[in-house]
Amino acid sequence: MIGRLNHVALVVPNLDAAVAAYRHKLGAVVSAHHALPDHGVTVVFVELPNTKIELMEPLGENSPIRPFLDKNPSGGMHHLCYEVDDIIAARDKLKAEGARILGDGEPKIGAHGKPVLFLHPKDFFGTLIELEQA
Repeated sequence: MIGRLNHVALVVPNLDAAVAAYRHKLGAVVSAHHALPDHGVTVVFVELPNTKIELMEPLGENSPIRPFLDKNPSGGMHHLCYEVDDIIAARDKLKAEGARILGDGEPKIGAHGKPVLFLHPKDFFGTLIELEQA
């Protein structure tokens, strides 16, 4: 059911500093900033030959990643994103298998303009999983 790894998401305390480190120290190509008010984050994507790294910082005090950053002030890995061909079929299969879909269970539009869902980390060995329609 899951396809390729789309990205690994990292929460950072300062997006500009993270962008500078990836661009200047690692020589990476980094996208422009994208504010996603519906998700409460500002993101950039580091382009790699085989996947992407998503760097995220909270957008506003009520950001859903604020508690993560409060617990991990230096930042850290937040989630893995896998592509699926049909997000509704994937959701329905996962629910039938007992996996919990976060939020209201309906896909939302993610940073790439495609439908996404998040799966409860307790169902996947402590790792938050994002599914994105390919």
